Amino acid sequence: MGKEEQIEEREVLNSIFPEEITDISESEYRISIALDIPDDEGEPPVILLTVRYPDEYPDKAPFLEISAPPNATPHQYLNVAEDKDQLLQGLDATIEENLGMAMVFTLVSTLKEAAEQLVAERKEAAAKAHEEALLAAEREENKKFHGTPVTRETFLKWRESFLKEMEEARIREEEERAAELKKARIKEPARLTGKQLWLQGLARGDQDEGDEDGIPTEDVQRLKIADN
Repeated sequence: MGKEEQIEEREVLNSIFPEEITDISESEYRISIALDIPDDEGEPPVILLTVRYPDEYPDKAPFLEISAPPNATPHQYLNVAEDKDQLLQGLDATIEENLGMAMVFTLVSTLKEAAEQLVAERKEAAAKAHEEALLAAEREENKKFHGTPVTRETFLKWRESFLKEMEEARIREEEERAAELKKARIKEPARLTGKQLWLQGLARGDQDEGDEDGIPTEDVQRLKIADN
């Protein structure tokens, strides 16, 4: 019964995978599985699934092995040698569900879907990491323009410093103004002409003996005659 089912399944697989299947022996063959990776450049990654029937198949699980084609260029998000254990373990549930029935086509479909999902998840994670790196770089760049965020504590600290600077500036201005006034008071007075001295004496109402500056009246009269 098992042998007949194996032969029948093998004929069906030949019609489904005419170019992808390769016989190794009467009970063993290899199927090449090309993955469909959206927006992928270059050749799609390929997984080789080797199937060997035990005598009791399909009542007993087939022997499975996963490998990469010889000299295949490693894919950015899939390493068959490193990922094969994970992919094979992902087939266990499908094998259990299909014991007693031909299952190789279902195993091929499950393996292809699982590998494509693994690649998609890794591409998404890489894109997210790249985006986060760009955002982090942008945040660092923006710090140059936005400065430190204002909080109550930083505002109070700034206000205290600002008021201190204003007070120091006020004191400096007052000291400079006082120095200027002092300098103006001690400045040597300009010399007056005799006429100016005489006119100032008349304006102050000089007495006979002399004016407020101690200049005798007769001297003022002489200055007047001299100016005329």
